[in-house]
Amino acid sequence: MSDYHDDLRLAHVLADAADAATMDRFKALDLKVETKPDMTPVSEADKTAEELIRGSLQRARPRDAVLGEEFGVAGTGPRRWVVDPIDGTKNYVRGVPIWATLISLMAAGEGGYEPVVGVVSAPALGRRWWAEKGGGAYTGRSLTSATRLRVSDVASLGDASFAYSSLGGWEERGRLDDFLGLARSCWRTRGYGDFWQYMMVAEGSVDLCAEPELSLWDMAAPSIVVQEAGGRFTGLDGQDGPHSGNAAASNGILHGTLLDRLGDRG
Repeated sequence: MSDYHDDLRLAHVLADAADAATMDRFKALDLKVETKPDMTPVSEADKTAEELIRGSLQRARPRDAVLGEEFGVAGTGPRRWVVDPIDGTKNYVRGVPIWATLISLMAAGEGGYEPVVGVVSAPALGRRWWAEKGGGAYTGRSLTSATRLRVSDVASLGDASFAYSSLGGWEERGRLDDFLGLARSCWRTRGYGDFWQYMMVAEGSVDLCAEPELSLWDMAAPSIVVQEAGGRFTGLDGQDGPHSGNAAASNGILHGTLLDRLGDRG
């Protein structure tokens, strides 16, 4: 049992509470939705779920800091919980079931904060994935009913499944031609988007994926799941972990090729 197993158990409890709150309002005709300054939507369910998680953490881990998408950072110290109450809000408000609550614990180390626990819970899909540092990555209904995850061993782009979120970000980055070139080189390309593509990499059903612009709360939980499943999660700059403002994830074998095609050019 790792040093973080109790934290993983707590993360599951937090996810259970968030799942109940978000599913209660999913497809509600009177769901309230606002537009944030960055022009992205936020629903009342986003705020409710994050408030529930923050309240539970205040009681269970009062010394830990919390960073959430909707309410920012509170507290300081060597341990920080990072929360995205609904990853995929645009799907959520349109009734598309591909959205999830992302919960991660990050701990301070020599190289800065790194994820040590991650839970990705997608209740409308009936799926949950999780990982703890050194303990592997799993999917299932609960800690006691789970299957261990392992990335694929696909070694050629011509045999690879490549996932992405959208084309617009690559066009804004001036890399649309590079993106399309990579897509044409792969066996299969699908726009699953958001958290789901990273979970598919961890499961071995997708071999590589990338996004040009993300926040820490989008990446902290998925990154440790991919890494503990044997894959690699970096920024487009090749830096391991969720700190680069964008992401590239793969089974590890194809990571160099992915960065060659889409990575930041020094």
